[in-house]
Amino acid sequence: MSPVWGCQADLYSPSGSFYCSLHEAKIEEVERMIEVEGLTKLYGEFTAVKDLSLVVRPGEVMGLVGPNGAGKTTTLRSLAGIIPSTRGTVRICGNDLASQPIAAKQQLAFFTDEPRLFDYLTVWQHLVFTARIYGVAGFEAVAEGLLVELELAGKRDALPSELSRGMKQKLVIACGLLHAPEVIFFDEPLTGLDPLGIRRMKDSILKRAGNGAAIIISSHLLHLVEEICTHILILKGGCKVADGTMAEIRQRFSGTEGSPDLEEIFFRATSEAGTASTPVNPPSQ
Repeated sequence: MSPVWGCQADLYSPSGSFYCSLHEAKIEEVERMIEVEGLTKLYGEFTAVKDLSLVVRPGEVMGLVGPNGAGKTTTLRSLAGIIPSTRGTVRICGNDLASQPIAAKQQLAFFTDEPRLFDYLTVWQHLVFTARIYGVAGFEAVAEGLLVELELAGKRDALPSELSRGMKQKLVIACGLLHAPEVIFFDEPLTGLDPLGIRRMKDSILKRAGNGAAIIISSHLLHLVEEICTHILILKGGCKVADGTMAEIRQRFSGTEGSPDLEEIFFRATSEAGTASTPVNPPSQ
C-alpha cells in the first residue's frame, strides 16, 4: 500500500495551505479503497441494484447481507467488473473501474461460492499459472506459504478431480491471494468448508484486513458476519435499507430488550415497510 505522509505545509508557501489541501485530498482518495457512487444495475425493466453508494477503507470488513434476490451477488459482480453497471461509479484503490479496468482489477480479488478450476492443472500448476498472469515475481515462497495456511501443502501435485469441494475452494482462494490484492470480495466464502476450515478462513480474512486490505463479504451465515465484520450493509430489493458500523446498526435497531444480535437486526431491517434507502450514516464525502 502506498505510504501516506503528514502535511508538509512549509514547502510551497508560507502558510502551505494550498499544498496541504491537495495533500489531504490525496490521502482521503487513497484511504477510500472501495468507493461506490450511485451504482445501478438494470436487466431490461427490472432493477437489480438501485442507487447504491458505499465506502470501504483499509482494514475494514463490510458484511453485505440481505434476503435472496436482494442484489448482493449482482453488487459484487458489478464491483469486480465481471458485469457492467448500468449507471454509477466504482473506484478500486482510486482507479475508475470503467475507464481504468486493468489498473482496478490488478488490485482486487473476487471469490464466488462455486470454485472453478482447470481440470488438467495440478494445485501447484494453478498457482504458477496465476503468478504468470499477474506478473508476480518470486512467487514461490508466497505460494508455499498459502498452501500451508490453507492446508493444501499435501495436495501440491493433486488434480481438481482429486480434491474435495472444500479443498477446491481453498485452492481458488490461494490463487486469488497470490498477488496480494488490496481489495477482496467474498461471495459465500465458507461454502463447502468443514468447521476447522471455517475457522482458518476467518483467521485468513482477519489477517488480510489487519494488513490493510479492504474486504466485502456476502454471506447468509450471520454469526460469521457479526464475528469478523466492522461494518454492515443490508440490502432489500436492490436498495440499501441500513448501513454503518456494528455499533451504529445495533443502536438503530435496539429495542427495550437490549442490544440485538445481527440475526434480529436482519429480520427487523428487512421487514420494515418499503425498500427506500435509509442509511445510518450518509456516504462519506
